[in-house]
Amino acid sequence: LYPFWQNDTKTPKVDDGSSPEIKISVPFIFFGASYRSIYVNNNGVISFNTLVSQFTPEAFPLADGRAFIAPFWADVHNGIRGEVYYRESTDPELLRRASKDIRKHFKDMASFSATWVFVVTWEEVTFYGGSSTTPVNTFQAVLITDGTSSFAIFNYHEISWTTGTASGGDPLTGLGGVMAQAGFNGGNITNFFSIPSSRTPDVVNIEETTNVNIPGRWVFKIDGREI
Repeated sequence: LYPFWQNDTKTPKVDDGSSPEIKISVPFIFFGASYRSIYVNNNGVISFNTLVSQFTPEAFPLADGRAFIAPFWADVHNGIRGEVYYRESTDPELLRRASKDIRKHFKDMASFSATWVFVVTWEEVTFYGGSSTTPVNTFQAVLITDGTSSFAIFNYHEISWTTGTASGGDPLTGLGGVMAQAGFNGGNITNFFSIPSSRTPDVVNIEETTNVNIPGRWVFKIDGREI
């Protein structure tokens, strides 16, 4: 995981809650569209221009115009347990780390130099219908740009549940029902990407999967028309 907690803002500890609208300091390009506004949503979603309170995930693509990034879209209830942290950063040390990661994972980006990073961390969050003793998930999304190229890193530290009880999940295990969706939704029906295992029982093992040979890490270039 990238460092979090110390200088971060927290989202409200309410069911299906979101951050206020966050006006970001640089344009962030996602599926060819430029955005200057982000919401951090408790239910495992970072959205552009509009908040996402929906707690039962749908299969991508969604045709309702909502553009968002979903490291783990499921019914989080941080009011019961856990925190959701976020921060926008131009800290030189963090930018160096982000630049190094992108160069490592994309050989054609050897001169990439990040100018902006946005880190969102869901720490030990449990599910709607759970309790202070039910399983928790810890995962993170890192958005990175140099103003032209945009990237997302998903870091899965610990995934133990997939579903809130309102989505058919078991109240003790948080498994079953309509399970978590991970990936990207462009807000139209043509631009989207789903991480394999989304909305299946295998999504609980997402921390063991990868597209960059580091289990628990997925890295994507997300500014173009396709991912």
